[in-house]
Amino acid sequence: MGKDLEKQLSDVQESYSQGNISRRDFVKFVGIAGASLGIMGGPFGLVKHAFSGSKAITCHSWGGSTSEALRKFAFDPFTKSEGIKVIDAAFTGMDAFLTQVKASYPPGGEFNIAHLSAVYDYARYTDLGFGVVLDETKIPNLKNVMTKMTDTLRGISKGTLSAVPYDLGQTGIAYNTEKISKADAQKLGASLLFEKSLKGKLGSWGGDFRTNMWYAALHTGQSPNNIADEKAVWNALKEQRGLIKKYWASGSELMSLLGNGEIYATVAWSGRVAALQKQGHPIGYLSPNGTYSWMEYMYVLKGTDLPVAQKLLNFMLEPSAAIAVAKGQNYPTSLDPTKVAMPDEVKKLPAFDPTGKLDGYLFADPAYWNSHQLDWAEKWDRVMAG
Repeated sequence: MGKDLEKQLSDVQESYSQGNISRRDFVKFVGIAGASLGIMGGPFGLVKHAFSGSKAITCHSWGGSTSEALRKFAFDPFTKSEGIKVIDAAFTGMDAFLTQVKASYPPGGEFNIAHLSAVYDYARYTDLGFGVVLDETKIPNLKNVMTKMTDTLRGISKGTLSAVPYDLGQTGIAYNTEKISKADAQKLGASLLFEKSLKGKLGSWGGDFRTNMWYAALHTGQSPNNIADEKAVWNALKEQRGLIKKYWASGSELMSLLGNGEIYATVAWSGRVAALQKQGHPIGYLSPNGTYSWMEYMYVLKGTDLPVAQKLLNFMLEPSAAIAVAKGQNYPTSLDPTKVAMPDEVKKLPAFDPTGKLDGYLFADPAYWNSHQLDWAEKWDRVMAG
């Protein structure tokens, strides 16, 4: 019986370290196991024992090629250099992850670093009190990060940083160059997604109301961060609904629809466009002024060992590591190309900006979009359903 419980404890501890169960459930199991095994010091003595040993830090990310690139080019080299283990875990979904963070004890305390995307999540986690104040003197490589990215985050957290920007992406417009000329695409801009002659050959991302409203705003001549004529936006989306062949639900479905020629134009994640281009598909990328742009950043959650986290973040921002990760996941690094020389493979990635200024790259205003989320998400679901 004792051997079985010890094995179960080992399995549960491994699941906890991978981020698959909460600290609350882990402690609950430890309490039961501790009582059964008669361990002195009670369950929390066992918890302490379970967490003893070499230092480790957990980073939650997106899985797939992104996590593979982080592991190969950042985490493993960091462990080899510093002797600190980096446990990589994959999100089960952004809302699900936030629920896990809220339920942890203390709130946020069992999670360390999260590879979050879009500034409204930075605002959401910061407003909930899950952030930290990084000591930037311990992350000297921050000086090479594009200023617009760090300034955007500082504006949310009152001048300090709870995260370091790590890569840059866009939800731009992908189009089939054999069906749509570059000149026509550039002439139409955002209105390419609403072009009536492409009826039955257009696609869009069904899972995000922001993206669809963003391009409807550009199409109707409005700022996505300050929509004055909301009715015009919804009318445009209703009209577009009759032109859409498919609202895709995942990156793989997006690539399949474009790669097989089932759709000729769609909103698209820049990294997926890069992957299609590398595979030889005739896919162009359009980023009109005001393109929906986003950064991904390494958000440090409260309760984390800050000296360890800051050492890891600085290591990840080393040009050799950051550039290798960028090439591995098909998204440009956050490093300013006017300060750090970039290889051609990174320069060719969609969303890359050789100036480092990110002019024309528009990030979502988190306060604006978060304040409308419930209302607009519900309306979008109704539009998409027809």
